[in-house]
Amino acid sequence: MTYYVAIVEEEEGKAVGVWFPDLPGCVSAGDTVDEAMTNAAEALALWIDVAEESGRPIPAPRTLTELKRVPEVAEDLVRYMVALIPFRPLRHAA
Repeated sequence: MTYYVAIVEEEEGKAVGVWFPDLPGCVSAGDTVDEAMTNAAEALALWIDVAEESGRPIPAPRTLTELKRVPEVAEDLVRYMVALIPFRPLRHAA
């Protein structure tokens, strides 16, 4: 199974936000961490589904070690929680 690193931004009084450093524009949120994780898995599947349908390449997931070398991401890796979200393809009706 393929997993993508997600940054989970949890701040008091705000929705829990989730974004994927490897998938530009792939974001999600929820009122709780559990809801945000569920929504993140759905957002991941939808992002990849749309990219495939439009012929865009799907970036390979980078490891946490690789992402720590990216200055724009490294700060958020220290500041926020990190999660691995499994990619589960959407089931399309035939």
